[in-house]
Amino acid sequence: MIEFMSGMISAGHLIAALFFVRFWKRTGDKLFAVFAVSFVLFAMSQAALLLSDSPREDARWIYLFRLAGFVLLLGSIVWKNVGRQNAD
Repeated sequence: MIEFMSGMISAGHLIAALFFVRFWKRTGDKLFAVFAVSFVLFAMSQAALLLSDSPREDARWIYLFRLAGFVLLLGSIVWKNVGRQNAD
């Protein structure tokens, strides 16, 4: 059951990434591209959890994918907002 749920969560992250890729292609806004990359990292994290030997999330290296994704998200949001203030 855990494998099924982990696979569904990974698929959900990849679907979200595809939506952001579509928005990025339509608008050309780099923020959407960064969101897509972040969701791919989240999917990789979930897949790594599934493929690891431990059924629990106690492997610290798995969190590096999530950390990278969240740092990218936060950094891109701050970059977008600071860029908007400088343009005014």
